[in-house]
Order: sequence, then C-alpha cells, then structure tokens
Amino acid sequence: MDFFLKLFLSGTAKGSIYALIALGYTMVYGIVQLINFAHGEVYMIGGFTALIIGGLLFSSGMAVPLVLLLSILAAVVFSAAFGFTIEKLAYKPLRNKPRLSALISAIGISMILQNVVLLAQTEKYLSFPSYLPELEFLRPVREYLNSTQFIILVTTAAIMVILTLTIKFTRMGKAMRATAQDKHMAQLVGVDINGVISLTFIIGSALAAVGGVLICSYMGQINYYIGFVAGIKAFVAAVLGGIGSIPGAVLGSFILGWTESLGTGYLSSDYEDAYAFVILILILILKPDGILGKNQKQKV
Repeated sequence: MDFFLKLFLSGTAKGSIYALIALGYTMVYGIVQLINFAHGEVYMIGGFTALIIGGLLFSSGMAVPLVLLLSILAAVVFSAAFGFTIEKLAYKPLRNKPRLSALISAIGISMILQNVVLLAQTEKYLSFPSYLPELEFLRPVREYLNSTQFIILVTTAAIMVILTLTIKFTRMGKAMRATAQDKHMAQLVGVDINGVISLTFIIGSALAAVGGVLICSYMGQINYYIGFVAGIKAFVAAVLGGIGSIPGAVLGSFILGWTESLGTGYLSSDYEDAYAFVILILILILKPDGILGKNQKQKV
C-alpha cells in the first residue's frame, strides 16, 4: 500500500505538469481549432529562460527566494511574448486557410525552435538547480510526498482555480467562450476575436513556462528535446480528456500521470514513454472525442 501511495502521489505531481501544458493545447484548439505542436517548445524555452536568468541572479548574490520568483516571472514573460509572436507570424496569416496548412506550420515552428536552442546551448542535458525550498512541515510524510511535489501540486491547483474563475466570470473570459462557440457571431456583437486569440496564446504559453520551470526543478536537468516529449504527452492528455475541454485536459493529464507512474513502478520503466501512446491509440479507437469531449460534426 505504501508503494502504491508513493507512485500515486508521484503520478499526481507529474499529471499536474502535463495539465499546465495540456491547457494551452486545449484552449487554443477550442478557439481556433488548431493543434499547436510548437507548444511543447514554448515550455522548453520557459525552462531555459529560468535557467539562464536564475544563474545570472544567483551568481550576483541575490537571495534564493527572490531568484526563484524573478526566474519564473522572466520565463512567463518571455514565453508569453514568444507565444504571441508565433501566433502573429505563423498562424494568423493561415487562419482562413485549410487546417492542414496551420498544422504543418506548427510542426515547422517546433522543429525550428528545437534546432535554434540546440545550436545556442548543447545537445547534452544541463544541470538545473532547484530553487524550491524544503518545507519542514512535510518532514513526517517526506517518504511519500517531497517538497517539490507539494509545491507543484499547490501551484497547479492555484492556477487551475484562477484560470477557471477568469474564464467564467471576467469580461475577457466571456469573450473567449463566445469566440470558441461562434467566432463570426462573436465578432458581430463586438468581440475583438484577434485580441481573444492572441490572449489565448499568451495564457497558454505562460502556463507552459510555469510547467517548464517546475518540472526542470523537479527533474534537476534540462535539454533542447524535453519540449517535444512533454508536448506530445500533454497532447495525448488533452485528447484523452476531450480536446477543447478545459476540465477534460486536467482529467486526462492526471490519468496519464497516474498511468505512467503506476506502469513504471509495477511493470517497467523502460516503457514509460510508450504508455502515453498506448492510451492515445485506445482512446482514438474506443472514444475518439475523449472522456469529456463533445461529438462535433464537421461541415464539408
């Protein structure tokens, strides 16, 4: 039972990170019906930004809590700006083109960002310092839940609550929901759909940046390829829960995290990455719309 609890909590922490990335996928798809395969690279760039900024601040003698705060802030701002720029340059010109054009553009952006970071950094894994504090009140249960996992869970939960309240009760949140339901009708009633789409990319990229910093602190390392793997897994989580559904993205992420953790513990760690694709195949066969997804008929 103790072993199961360890695996379950570890999977919950991992699922929390997937949720932060999957939300970006599902929000963008819900509004513009685009699968942004470059989203994982934004997550990776957030991690590298925190690594560089944190290293500079720490070497200057700044206090560790302040280094952590400013590193996350820098990662969020830079990644959000990156997401905004990608949308304006690569996706907006293709908005009224066939969906395949935007999909190919997204894959191209993903490959470009991977190679840019590879050339700027290295193909080897770099050590990522953990600026996250050790929480003394967790000492009695540290065998099951360490400080990093606890901070990941609390941070993710807080972000989920803030995001949900923002989408449900704010003016911009209502505009996002209106745009997701019918862009043309939303535009007719005065909604700035270009602003809504840009904001969606900014929010999704900022969430991915937070996930990048947290998971790199948890794993203690980073390289140029982490965004591709994490992005694919987050995409699987979004499809599992129902692409376009925010609750579905969160649910799918936790299911994927638990599956990977339990599969690694009870079966084999050699197939950790394969579990995600097994789930994807099963979902596409048994329930293509996902657990909480709605069946949408395409107009031809």
